[in-house]
Amino acid sequence: MDQTCFSLQNKRILVTGASRGIGRALAVGLSEFGANLVLMGRDSNALSETETLIRQSAPHAEVEKIICDIRDLEQLSLQLDQICQTGQIHGLVNNAGMNIRKPALDVTPETWQAVLDTDLSGAFFVAQSVGRAMLRQGGGSIVNISSVGGHVALRTGVAYAAAKAGVIQMTKVLALEWSGQGVRVNGIGPWYFRTPLTEHLLNDENYYSEIIARTPMRRVGELHELIGPTVFLLSEASSYVTGQTLFVDGGMTIYGF
Repeated sequence: MDQTCFSLQNKRILVTGASRGIGRALAVGLSEFGANLVLMGRDSNALSETETLIRQSAPHAEVEKIICDIRDLEQLSLQLDQICQTGQIHGLVNNAGMNIRKPALDVTPETWQAVLDTDLSGAFFVAQSVGRAMLRQGGGSIVNISSVGGHVALRTGVAYAAAKAGVIQMTKVLALEWSGQGVRVNGIGPWYFRTPLTEHLLNDENYYSEIIARTPMRRVGELHELIGPTVFLLSEASSYVTGQTLFVDGGMTIYGF
């Protein structure tokens, strides 16, 4: 097998939610495999920090920054049209998301809508716009970031679970519609990884112990461990893979009693 099939050299890849956490780690990691990055997020300063990290690890990578809230569909459409008009998009990491943790009985219409607007509706309309451009250019690869919470039940996350389950099914349908025209669509479903958004949870000793007890590998993930699976799904190494969600979870979703 030719090892260059894992290369992303000179591929232009859009990463949403690139300001911090998983999105930032993936953007930096993809640049190390040769990708040029289009970074999308709401926080200009945080995106600039991501750009700085990319330039430190991959000085020759090209970096573009787009300030956009994917819940604003009009703004999103205009920004994505501009991105696609300035050059081909070879890959999309559809990562932007949020979670508001509440017991189901405490979820308000506003809470529900905020999570669904970001994690499902925003993800779909990003994929739709980029997918349309990829179909015109004759190919591309989309990686939607879902969650184990879209596959198994987790407490205090009903809106997030509904959205991420929707992303998994959306991935299958888009793959069914587009893969025959050269556009592959896959997903990644992370379990707990150390990010600014999860640090306070993982610092809770009782909560952390419960997480570890549910994880066969007996540890949480480190962000660099998401890079390889994402490179695989974006690259020619996965040229016959579509419609799949790869759970990067230390075995959590196979857990049984």
